[in-house]
Amino acid sequence: MRRTITGFSNPAVKQLRLLRDKKHRRAQGRFLAEGLRLLTDAREAGRLPEMLVMAQGREPHPLLTALEDAVAQAGGEIVETSAAILSRITGKDNPQAVAGVFAEFDCSLERLDRSRAPIWLVAQALRDPGNLGTLLRTGDAVGAGGLILIDECADPFSVEAVRASMGAIFTQHIAQARWEAFLPWLRAGEGQLVAASLGDDALPYRAAPYAAPCFILVGNESRGLPADYEAACDIRVTLPMHGRADSLNAAVAGAVLAYEALARITPARASGGG
Repeated sequence: MRRTITGFSNPAVKQLRLLRDKKHRRAQGRFLAEGLRLLTDAREAGRLPEMLVMAQGREPHPLLTALEDAVAQAGGEIVETSAAILSRITGKDNPQAVAGVFAEFDCSLERLDRSRAPIWLVAQALRDPGNLGTLLRTGDAVGAGGLILIDECADPFSVEAVRASMGAIFTQHIAQARWEAFLPWLRAGEGQLVAASLGDDALPYRAAPYAAPCFILVGNESRGLPADYEAACDIRVTLPMHGRADSLNAAVAGAVLAYEALARITPARASGGG
């Protein structure tokens, strides 16, 4: 179905604007993604928006044509509107020429197949959507199976997290769980849990015996991991800090550990470049 929206007061505009709020995203079971590159990544990963919203007067582009055709063939809705209304929807003064509305993914632990990848990223109480998006990008880069969010984390479907993921939200599996559910799930099968730690008894990160499937756990940006969470891990590793800072950014630490684990577990793959 194709239609044109010309007025700011159109009910559809209000519903789309509400997707910028977590409560309403959960209520609708949908989220917003913006930009041709990001939506193309979604299409190539096999995920199409339920609704495609395009600015009138946009420049023609073959990727946009391919996206539009794919959404139409799948029975999705295509909406054309003004750049001003699209700006109201996305909350950006200079919005991209296209945005998409996607159904939220199933984020249950039970749907994860831990054998599908040698590395998984896990984040506990991560509060910054930019860090969350960066971890998704890291997971995509290292070929991780996905990102598991423990306890109360930033919403992976927020506009900020989706934008920061640079399309990786569509290539990485996402799961959300409380620690009390995650740990029994992990211990019910194969999996090594490696904590990023500041503890004196932690191993240097390059000396740790990583093994697949390796679940790399980083903690809250300001507090790190709770002591009992660290104690439940198989290995605790630390990164050297040669300056005045006492720790790295959580997403940066996760990236460093992910690449180190990848190099140790699958050296041939890690040397493939990219």
